Amino acid sequence: MNTIEHWINGVSTPAGSTRTAPVYDPATGKQQSAVLLAESADVDTAVAAAAKAAESWSESSLTQRTRILFAFRELLVKHEDELARVISSEHGKVVDDARGEIVRGREVVEYACGIADALKGSFSDQVSRGVDVHDFRQPLGVVAGITPFNFPIMVPLWMHPVAIAAGNTFVLKPSERDPSASNLVAQLYAEAGLPDGVFNVVHGDKVAVDALLDHPDVSAVSFVGSTPIAKYVHERGTATGKRVQALGGAKNHAVVLPDADLEYAANHLTAAAFGSAGQRCMAISVAVAVGDAGDRLIGVLERKAREVKVGPGSDATNDMGPVVTAAARDRVLTAVARGAEEGATVVVDGRGHSVDGHEEGFFVGPSLLDHVTTEMQAYREEIFGPVLAVVRVSTVDEAIALINANPYGNGTAIFTGSGEAARRFQRGVHVGMIGVNVPIPVPMSYYSFGGWKDSLIGDSPIHGPAGVRFYTRAKVVTTRWPETEAHGAAFNFPTAN
Repeated sequence: MNTIEHWINGVSTPAGSTRTAPVYDPATGKQQSAVLLAESADVDTAVAAAAKAAESWSESSLTQRTRILFAFRELLVKHEDELARVISSEHGKVVDDARGEIVRGREVVEYACGIADALKGSFSDQVSRGVDVHDFRQPLGVVAGITPFNFPIMVPLWMHPVAIAAGNTFVLKPSERDPSASNLVAQLYAEAGLPDGVFNVVHGDKVAVDALLDHPDVSAVSFVGSTPIAKYVHERGTATGKRVQALGGAKNHAVVLPDADLEYAANHLTAAAFGSAGQRCMAISVAVAVGDAGDRLIGVLERKAREVKVGPGSDATNDMGPVVTAAARDRVLTAVARGAEEGATVVVDGRGHSVDGHEEGFFVGPSLLDHVTTEMQAYREEIFGPVLAVVRVSTVDEAIALINANPYGNGTAIFTGSGEAARRFQRGVHVGMIGVNVPIPVPMSYYSFGGWKDSLIGDSPIHGPAGVRFYTRAKVVTTRWPETEAHGAAFNFPTAN
């Protein structure tokens, strides 16, 4: 059986790892490979390689860095199909969905290619007589990323291109559930001309995570995952003096007003709830039907949910693949059953879904629950599967209050033809990213991604301008060039001159 190794200092290596974890094909339920799990000493080796590479990489020119990133971007395009199939085979999502993930990640690479503009400082002339002030930003050194299974290439691409373009070196700890894409990315970086040690991949579990969080030579850590782990990463990382980006979980709402085009809204809600089997931090898991939109919306959503074709991700005719593990499948089944027990109406039941020839795969069909209340588990918990809960309210203000009472604040959307209602909604909700007739409002790479409340621990969003600030620190220089015939120093503050 194939064993997936680490990528350290420009080569694939087992380092000193002896433990492994299984990597499954979610469509068949069978193990397809094993991935090595790093020990603390292996993390030390990767960080040491990154620290050594940082000595020269931090002094490299912007031209050199961006030239390599342009080449890397072209290689991502060239190998898009290969990357997508690797992602699909380990994650389960359909290949077209995996391609979309690569494209969204590649947009951050394109932003990083133009980082010279983002790194420009400011200059103030003659702040006092003969005195000028300017500032500039420098890299931190070695930085690390700890990323989730649901976007094995996109989320890491939200991190390392910006960090590397800014002059840092990077150690990535991807999810052990779908690790292969990260190694392929490392190979593409090498082919693009990135020096050895600038980008490293260490596979592992909590041992590797803790080693990165505790390592004195790691200056910053970026994390995307569940809220409890985000809080843990933030607390442990900041305790050792690190900068920490920690993006947590979500319970994303989409409000549908009676004046909305229900066919349009239902099409987008279906894709947003069931695409990638609901395993997205920006997936819509709650539809909030306002007023008399409820019954009409349920009718259209039921039809759309039943039309979703579920099967192996390698089949281009399928809309939705399996979930990533048997445990993930069981969690979804339990959530639907619990919803029914608590009084929700199961309009479409995804339990018991089977795919011919793939009976052992981790498949579950789309589920649609109506008359869900905020006390039910199906509303309160992040299911991270293809389950859409419909909550009914009377007014848009009631919908805003419901969203604001939720502990998460990642993304939300409103479907309406009313500009007044949309403006009131976007100003009133306590959520970081908002869509108006857009169900998954993930911003473009030149904006930053991040929620509010329990969806972002700390205050640092990811990529875009916030990403540049996170991976660099500013220096402010006050300069005076006195005449060669120097005068005595004044005792008054310089700006009084």
